[in-house]
Amino acid sequence: MQITSVLRRAVQVNPTGTATIYQGRQQNWSQLLDRVQRLAGALQNIGMKPGDRVALLSLNSDRYIEYFFATVWGGGAMMPMNIRWAPAECAYALNDAGAEILLVDEAFKDAAAAIQPDVAGLKTVIYCGDGDVPEGMHGYEQIIAAAQPAEDAGRADDDLAGIFYTGGTTGFPKGVMLSHTNFYVSGISNAQEIKLVDGTVYLHAAPMFHIADLLFFMAVTFVAGTHSVIPMFTPAATLEAIETTRPSHVLLVPVMLQMVLADPKLDETDISSLELIAYGASPITEATLAQAFERFPKVAFLQAFGQTELSPVATILDTKYHTLDGPFAGRLRSAGRATRVCEICILDDAGAQVPQGDVGQIAVKGPITMLGYWNKPEVTAETLVNGWVMTGDAGYMDDEGFVYLMDRVKDMVVSGGENVYSAEVENALGQHPAVATSAVIGIPSEQWGESVHAIVILNEGMTVTPEELMAHSHTLIAGYKCPRSVEFRSDPFPLSGANKVLKTELRKPFWKDQDRQIS
Repeated sequence: MQITSVLRRAVQVNPTGTATIYQGRQQNWSQLLDRVQRLAGALQNIGMKPGDRVALLSLNSDRYIEYFFATVWGGGAMMPMNIRWAPAECAYALNDAGAEILLVDEAFKDAAAAIQPDVAGLKTVIYCGDGDVPEGMHGYEQIIAAAQPAEDAGRADDDLAGIFYTGGTTGFPKGVMLSHTNFYVSGISNAQEIKLVDGTVYLHAAPMFHIADLLFFMAVTFVAGTHSVIPMFTPAATLEAIETTRPSHVLLVPVMLQMVLADPKLDETDISSLELIAYGASPITEATLAQAFERFPKVAFLQAFGQTELSPVATILDTKYHTLDGPFAGRLRSAGRATRVCEICILDDAGAQVPQGDVGQIAVKGPITMLGYWNKPEVTAETLVNGWVMTGDAGYMDDEGFVYLMDRVKDMVVSGGENVYSAEVENALGQHPAVATSAVIGIPSEQWGESVHAIVILNEGMTVTPEELMAHSHTLIAGYKCPRSVEFRSDPFPLSGANKVLKTELRKPFWKDQDRQIS
């Protein structure tokens, strides 16, 4: 199973069909293949060897898609980087992965210059923006023009295709290793489950570094459809692209969907091309869905649940269950049923399957499961157990196979579709001299689903304001990870018998009126 074979097939069946649309640039599938082969050759000329990690820090663009295919065509492994990371997080990931090549666009050229001194192994920076090439960087278009098309390196199956960094329970990001098989199987599954057909036009409005959008790189290419791209999500840019590029499908995580629904331009926009809106990455309220059904009356909705470790989709709540009445009503709180390429089991703390309807940890098995975490064998062993990925999500399964999320086993907050591990935030807070200890939890948020909340105990005689702690956090971690609210207390935190902070007790006052402990 080979990522590159999907691109070759698209060229065979639709050579002159539009492959990408981006800010007035268009290319067909034949042109895209040529550029992919030349970029692969250019990366090899620069020094990329089989298995080498090639990082990208960039807003969305058509070049992101070229990078995706060219890296694996040339034998390397892709490493998309979160555009919301702080410089220290970027440097950590580059050092951890041993990346020697980094591509950056106009928005991140200065960031690259700032972090390069902290990454000793970073040998080459390629500028893939549309401005003048900065001093000391290679020009993207120039290296493509100078390169000969490379032969496919032939990496496939369980060969590493990419490393995708997620939050870490120890306070440091983990690099999820995904294979060619992962992407190939997920691409087939997602194309079918998300109802893509020949000629599908998909709008990349969500950030391309995120696995939720990246899954469509393969799925759309499987049907030789069209990738329409905007640099980054805003409600206005998304609505404009819907009207001008006429997509049939788009992914909007819940907070994005809420922002589109609230935009007054929605009523003025021609949305007649839209056939399906997919959502996921965090739970959504039934009230939001009811509003979406009303505002998009001719558009089908579909939910996907999963995580990066599952490349990434494990369950789908099909379009027919997105209804408020009739025989298929009553499933909107469900995350759906297992996709056709995985198996799901609900396990107790001892690893035994629980009775139907009982709550346990959701475990997933199949060809979509990750290879493991980069350079973290102990954490891999905790997460990959006998072939099952232990998701860290608690839930139950009903007698028809529908999965319902109830809580999280992992100490994690999901805010605006992004995973935030409490340890990362606590580590950042702990670097302030006034902080003795802290506990970070997720609390309900109407806008973000969950909001990062810090409960802080100060060192004796020290003072600091919530605003100062939030500003301090912003210097060390990405903005979306930083506390949005801070409270101080003098009493010790409640502890378990193993002397671990009982965050379930800290969360109770905020979640007492909720029917589930995640939002």
